[in-house]
Amino acid sequence: MKFLFAWRYFKAKKSTNAINIISWVSVSAIILGTASLIVVLSVFNGLEQLVRSLYSSFYTDLRISPASGKIIRVPYASLLRLKQLDGVIGYSLTVEDQALLQYNSLQPVMLKGVDDNFKNINGVSKNISKGEYQIGSTDHPVAVLGSGVEYALEIEADRAIAPMTVYLFRSGGINPSDPESAVRSESIASAGSFRIQQDFDDHFVITNLGFMQRMMGLDSNQYGAIEIAVRGGVVSRELKSKIRALFGAGFLVQTRDEQNQTFFGVMKMEKWVIYIILTLILIVAAFNIVGALTMLVFEKKKDIQVLKAMGANNQFIRQIFLNEGILLGIGGGGIGFGLAILLCWMQVKFKLIPMQGNFLIDYYPVKLIPGDFLLVGTTILIVVLLASWLPARKAALQPFELKS
Repeated sequence: MKFLFAWRYFKAKKSTNAINIISWVSVSAIILGTASLIVVLSVFNGLEQLVRSLYSSFYTDLRISPASGKIIRVPYASLLRLKQLDGVIGYSLTVEDQALLQYNSLQPVMLKGVDDNFKNINGVSKNISKGEYQIGSTDHPVAVLGSGVEYALEIEADRAIAPMTVYLFRSGGINPSDPESAVRSESIASAGSFRIQQDFDDHFVITNLGFMQRMMGLDSNQYGAIEIAVRGGVVSRELKSKIRALFGAGFLVQTRDEQNQTFFGVMKMEKWVIYIILTLILIVAAFNIVGALTMLVFEKKKDIQVLKAMGANNQFIRQIFLNEGILLGIGGGGIGFGLAILLCWMQVKFKLIPMQGNFLIDYYPVKLIPGDFLLVGTTILIVVLLASWLPARKAALQPFELKS
């Protein structure tokens, strides 16, 4: 009954044209606010999905590294038990360190030594843009350069005749009497270059694990990390706990998100900040609902008196006008949802808004998820209820007077 009264007031033409105008302005504000929230959240979802796909091409599902320092010593028995764990597809032993690489110019790089299984658990070999994926051997190392490193060195990685020179600083500091002993240099050939994402392309060079161990003065069972691929790409708590128990407290076991915790944390924070800002704009727009319902209360003053004469209490009257506000919110929110879905579909289909810069795709990605619709719908409901409360209370407190 209360909803029927609210629906009748909602669709009926008002005697004062200003009420109609303010009501449509209120609905329009909710439509734009809803569509903006959904579209912006969908863009952040799309960007996060894109970044995750790029990072998954370089970072493995799990990584075991030293809790302190840069080097771990791993018993062979532990590696055998790791491979037998249910859910583990495979692992790769790696070590990396800062180095200088020289060809036509000198470039600081992160030189990463990997074993032969690295290409099976990591996506670098699938993102070769020039040449081929080769890491060579301990005595004859070969490097795969990030495309940014290749450009900085002014080298054609797949056809360079002369080798590059790699300089690696030894640990233990510099001896003032023999400063050159602090630096070890060797020649290294190039086989190709990879292209994934600028952060990796501009800094990383992949080469042979044994070569890196020799350059760094490490034993054959000393590594920088164990990188693990998990079945389905999903790391369960049980599997993570088993790996922690297997290697002990001196090792740090991290998922891909935990390896990039700061970056993904900033992305989520940006999404929530934008959500809060757009919600504040929606709240400001909701003041139109206050005005529309307040004027409607004045127009329906006689109706309120008749309803009270028929036995309606204050709560009944209040709920009528609260439902009126909810109808405005449902109408505006529903149209806003439809508009957002249409805009996102058009963005995917026709690439309306291009993405500037050097990316794998040339348009802003979008991804609609049900959780965003639930979040925005709940936000709209709360906003319209708060905006409708004061006019509804004013209507309920109207004095019972049949004569005026």
